[in-house]
Amino acid sequence: MGTVIFLAVMAGIIFWMVSAYNTLIRLKNQVVNAWKQIDVQLKRRHDLIPNLVNTVKGAMDFEKSALEAVINARSRAMGASGVKETAQAEGMLTQALGRLFALAEAYPDLKATGNVAQLQEELTSTENKISFARQLYNDTATQYNTVQQQFPTNLMAGMAKASPADLWEIEDAAERAVPMVDLSSGPPAA
Repeated sequence: MGTVIFLAVMAGIIFWMVSAYNTLIRLKNQVVNAWKQIDVQLKRRHDLIPNLVNTVKGAMDFEKSALEAVINARSRAMGASGVKETAQAEGMLTQALGRLFALAEAYPDLKATGNVAQLQEELTSTENKISFARQLYNDTATQYNTVQQQFPTNLMAGMAKASPADLWEIEDAAERAVPMVDLSSGPPAA
């Protein structure tokens, strides 16, 4: 009778160990997959930028610093590795694109060009996809990190070679700022 209980307890422990190990591996793979989804969208963004730069280059000859800032930021973003470095580089690219779009608004010829509007729309769509992919990544990474830290699964984390996944964080103060909308000024009084 004692042997049966001992074997049942051992089987339970082994079952738990296998289950905990497999859970950690599944979550680790989901984190990798979520990161790859961000990577796919970032590649699309990086591929669209040269088209935008070439489209606006002729009309914005004297705004070369804005174009160079976008090109340099894109290069840094493409060369970044890891979550933190990529997040920082992509934040700088977002700022450079924002300045370029703001400058492009001052050029009526560019605003009338369908190519610029189409590229802006594609970049905006891609930005939205990147945002959703980052949210999925952070949710998955948080779940993975939580399971690693919970007892008794944390006892298996070393065997599964589990290490905390970095979260995608906004490091740029301008990106963190809340947009200000002022609707208080109405039409001038007659």
